[in-house]
Amino acid sequence: MASDNAGSEHDYSALKDLTLEIDGQNDDGTFSLCFWLYLPSSTPFPSTILRQMHSEIACGVPFLVLDEKKKMMLFPLLFLHKEAPTSHSSTAWMGIPHAYAKIAFSFDKWVHVGCEVAPDLVRLHINGEIAGEMPLSSSAVNNSNLNGLRSISMAGTDGDDDRFQGFVHSFEVLPKTSSIKAHFVKNPPLQLSVDASSASEIEEDEDGVWSIVGGKASCRRNFSLDVTLRDAFGEPTNREMEVVASLWYADNGAPVENPDDAEAPLLTSYDGIEFACCDRPSKLANGRASFKLKIAQLSSKCDNRLFRIRFEIPKMGSYPFFEAFFSPIRCISRNRNARTSSVIWKRSNSSGLDEGSSELLYNIVREAKLSPSSKRVKLGQENSFAMHKANLTMDRADDECNSRAWTANEDYNAYGSSLGRRPENHEETENSPSDSESIEARNSDFKSTSSNRSPVSDTAIFKYCLGGLNERALLLKEVATATSEKELADFARQVSLYLGCSHHGRQVIIAKRLVEEGIKAWDMISQNNPHVIWENVVAEINHRFMKIACSSTRSLTLQDFEILRRIAGCQEFVARENFEKIWCWLYPVAFTLSGDWVNAMWNSASPKWIEGFITKEEAEASLQGPGVLQDPGTFVLRFPTSRSWPHPDAGNLVATYIGSDYNIHHRLLSLDFIFSSGEKEMTSKPLQDMLLAEPELSRLGRIIRSH
Repeated sequence: MASDNAGSEHDYSALKDLTLEIDGQNDDGTFSLCFWLYLPSSTPFPSTILRQMHSEIACGVPFLVLDEKKKMMLFPLLFLHKEAPTSHSSTAWMGIPHAYAKIAFSFDKWVHVGCEVAPDLVRLHINGEIAGEMPLSSSAVNNSNLNGLRSISMAGTDGDDDRFQGFVHSFEVLPKTSSIKAHFVKNPPLQLSVDASSASEIEEDEDGVWSIVGGKASCRRNFSLDVTLRDAFGEPTNREMEVVASLWYADNGAPVENPDDAEAPLLTSYDGIEFACCDRPSKLANGRASFKLKIAQLSSKCDNRLFRIRFEIPKMGSYPFFEAFFSPIRCISRNRNARTSSVIWKRSNSSGLDEGSSELLYNIVREAKLSPSSKRVKLGQENSFAMHKANLTMDRADDECNSRAWTANEDYNAYGSSLGRRPENHEETENSPSDSESIEARNSDFKSTSSNRSPVSDTAIFKYCLGGLNERALLLKEVATATSEKELADFARQVSLYLGCSHHGRQVIIAKRLVEEGIKAWDMISQNNPHVIWENVVAEINHRFMKIACSSTRSLTLQDFEILRRIAGCQEFVARENFEKIWCWLYPVAFTLSGDWVNAMWNSASPKWIEGFITKEEAEASLQGPGVLQDPGTFVLRFPTSRSWPHPDAGNLVATYIGSDYNIHHRLLSLDFIFSSGEKEMTSKPLQDMLLAEPELSRLGRIIRSH
């Protein structure tokens, strides 16, 4: 848990205001200078972080510098080392011996810096580890040198460049007997951030911009977001503070105007009543604050500008690390003319399927969701291409595949069959009900299942359906530990019927195994330690992934683990929460890969249909990066890194491809099991053949990594 000492605004200061005397150290001049440093991404470089100040020097000389490669340099100390710099031009400093960090500095996050000074060397520490050192010659041979040394002070940048906005925390000069490592773990600073995995009811358009339905009260929809206040090690703070949300323009960073005669642009709901967000902050509980928001202002009424949601903690002052921004958002009105296709492709389409077979629908839809008006997938309404059913019993390749995760498939089979009924009217009129209005319309579906009641209470079902991702995850963890897999399958069926969407049921089905396997994995990794070194996590994650994915020949690569580390939000040390973020993303992916129709593609070495875990940006750069011009129809497959359990799209594959317009598009391959009762099971064609049969997908591309 973060220290209370880190929770005061007085523990933080601007780097340009920093001044500290080097006094009272050992007679030989040995000491360590330690502090936490925060530099925003707008920081210019090269830049001087700390200067050595002395009465005999007009403007000071460098001590700690960020060079043009964003790497830190630690220079010798005045009066102590013969190689110490002079006050001449900064270009001459490059030839002076100095300790040099091999890794680039990380912006927009707290980094611990330790500067160790001794008569024979200077040593630079980053996050408690030695980053670079340089042996030097001592000049402290008489009392005059030592007296001069004691009159040196350290000062931050002179602030001549307005772009330089560095900040420090816990700045301290340590004596020879003190440990830099101890200072590193003693009093970590805090930082506010948006938990993107908690985003609910937010859709991603083809251009990668998040889309939200807003505008007038009768049309706008709730969406959910969580923010977290954590220390530099990822641990939540226990301080109770209020977080305020507001709406800003994405292009110029200015707040969206609040008209006197109209509603506030950003609203929040409490007990069914809407309030302006500025009037109803959300309180942090165990380092997390949850928001249910609505946007009253439309992008179309603001020259089609994008918005961003800004979260801040007023009590902590106006520091960038105590504010957080969500990704750019386009606020749109409900599209009343959109109609969802009711056509399900059969033998006559390009997939070339034989008629009369049962259908396993792999629905190619817009990544994350369809257009806002379609309410995602309405049980058979989506524009899809049909496949024959793969071997749903998931025959194991070896004993390692005998993971308990797959024993739920029989229940999922029954669960899927019960969802095979398709509504006769597939159209959405302009009077399409909102989220809350559609509840009553679905009551008939619940009545049809009343004879087979779920052991999970109706209250829990409604709470799950109406909650955000974080609320759903917490509820599922409780339900999964208290119910059997068959009971969980019934819960999944009722959730899907209520939401009118089969996608949600898959995440409920896998909940029990996900939770149980995750607890076992963390217990094995942590051995009751709150923090674990990253290297100790890698082997166990790889072993369990291969077991669940039924893959005895392909393990995770260094690039895969870098993606997992990014998802976890950790660096050298992994806390339980970091591991859970990895697990909630990785388990649904492994679950998907264990299926026969995807497993063969994952284990294929030539061609490599799925080239590991890649980001959306890497996929786009490989298809349309600098010097790259791919033909229309070229595609790569990836697992969306922004979709974690229990998000309905977690574990699904996305096809990123070049369209006929030479622009990049993203299509989700939705792995839902939807069966009509009485249909016969048949073996499907390989998934790769069906992908290549699609008009928009004609050639497998390759991933080009920058490292």
